[in-house]
Amino acid sequence: LPLLNWLSREFEDMSGTDIIKLVISIVACEGAGGIGAIFTTHAIPTWYAGLKKPTFTPPNSVFGPVWITLYLLMGIAVFLVWREGLGQEGVTIAFAIFWAQLVLNILWSVIFFRLRSLFGGVVMILLLWVAILINIITFFGVSPLAGGLLIPYIVWVSIAANLNVQVWKLNR
Repeated sequence: LPLLNWLSREFEDMSGTDIIKLVISIVACEGAGGIGAIFTTHAIPTWYAGLKKPTFTPPNSVFGPVWITLYLLMGIAVFLVWREGLGQEGVTIAFAIFWAQLVLNILWSVIFFRLRSLFGGVVMILLLWVAILINIITFFGVSPLAGGLLIPYIVWVSIAANLNVQVWKLNR
């Protein structure tokens, strides 16, 4: 509840331009998720279903809602940084790092699910994890709320990285 109150105060006096930036940010992030899903959806009931997985693997039905929520949080976070102004100190680099890590996010889906490369997925998700950490640090420098909104993302990617490593080990 304190987070909702904080978010509410953050968005109280948004201008029309801010609303447009917020919508663009959320749509772009959810769109990145959609692109990743293109490479993922067909592989889940076929190739992925046939892989050996560790016992802690979440049910497939969990992934969609979690990712939709994470992309929403990412969209809000990048909006908060963008709203500070791209000419402000630290904003441009934080903004660029965000979009770079989002590309790595998409590439993981391509490498793991489309190319069916378990080891490539491990390498990519570790690069993604580092990029998210750098992103969080740079976002905290611009907007502590924006940095905080990315914490669930790195937690989930930490779980996904462990899962990816275990799937790779079990299927070598």
